[in-house]
Amino acid sequence: MNIPSDLKYTKDHEWVRLDGEIAMIGITDFAQGELGDIVFIDIDSEGDTLKKEEVFGSVEAVKTVSDLYVPLDCEIIEVNPLLDENPELVNEDPYQKGWMVKAKITDPNSGNDLLTADQYSELVGN
Repeated sequence: MNIPSDLKYTKDHEWVRLDGEIAMIGITDFAQGELGDIVFIDIDSEGDTLKKEEVFGSVEAVKTVSDLYVPLDCEIIEVNPLLDENPELVNEDPYQKGWMVKAKITDPNSGNDLLTADQYSELVGN
């Protein structure tokens, strides 16, 4: 299982790549593996300002649908356009081509409890 050390993680299996006040957000390799083949991604929150742990969209796999939660207070500024036609990118490359949204952080302190790669690895038993 791939858990890049340069990212932050949530207990809900989202990852965050921080770059100043911009956060790129997606689901982890562990999460996509648990979901199975992803067939549809529904994210209609572009332009929305959300509080930590609010739903920003959902992922539909062959056998289940799972909500996606923002890991910190933010405004969704971009949705990955590739996912409309190619939701399987989340299965194939969850940390690069399969990213879900970019967000402008509205409260940097809201991410203080994000997990390190080591902490997330321990959480998922890797």
